[in-house]
Amino acid sequence: MDRKIISERAARTVMYLSLAVVIFLVVSVIWTILSRGLPVLTWGMITQLPSGGFYIGGEGGFLNAIVGSLLIVGFSTVLGLAISLPVVFYMNVYLKPNSKFGYVARLAYDTLFGIPSIVYGAFAFTIMVWLGMKASLLGGVLVVTLLITPILIRSIDEAARTIPHSLLESSYSLGATRLETIGIVLRQIAPAIATATLLAVGRAIGDAAAVMFTAGFSDNIPTSPMQQTATLPLSIFFQLSAPQTDVQDRAYAAAVVLTIIVLALSLGGRYIMNRFSQK
Repeated sequence: MDRKIISERAARTVMYLSLAVVIFLVVSVIWTILSRGLPVLTWGMITQLPSGGFYIGGEGGFLNAIVGSLLIVGFSTVLGLAISLPVVFYMNVYLKPNSKFGYVARLAYDTLFGIPSIVYGAFAFTIMVWLGMKASLLGGVLVVTLLITPILIRSIDEAARTIPHSLLESSYSLGATRLETIGIVLRQIAPAIATATLLAVGRAIGDAAAVMFTAGFSDNIPTSPMQQTATLPLSIFFQLSAPQTDVQDRAYAAAVVLTIIVLALSLGGRYIMNRFSQK
């Protein structure tokens, strides 16, 4: 048999096996969460705040953690985009394509992209202690913003770099300024912005290490940026650490809610991305 045919079949077999492993892992994780979480998940858990002893088997729910996660992720995403988009536009519109400064900047963002979230949490906690700040919603928002900004910059930047430089030159030749050219770039990379935002939100809402030091934990919904706030990942962590089986099952119920939120954000992001792509 021809060696090319053998290598082709071997490569195809490896791809099929890899796909099967990925599907098996995803199905296993989802099945474990749903099989243990759905039977104990009630409407009261979603709509009620934790009462006394909730994390050791008491009554109540984890509404505080749901709201806290959404607050941190929402504000962090807005701040992250406000920082990331000007950086991307500067590197791709104002800098030359082979700029050394752009190369160094991208290398720095790649490095920040790979730093574990626990390092961001420890760094932010050190700064907060130096400034005299306590764990709060504001601290959680700031550290998550630091965490997702490199993700946003590098993801959007990779899409912006695929734009032909001739398109920018055509814009300049028609008398457009660099600021006006940014509008053209923005329309070209709109789907990439939606995708990058989706990736950043998925990373932010499921992270527990960073907010453990900076956001703290509270049984109440914060009414000011300086109050502590709970998050779903920390709520799951605390309940899984309990020795009672029923409390651990509640952790899986919280994991079901977190999975549903991530799924809803993913579907919403894909819808927005498809709308941008059509236009």
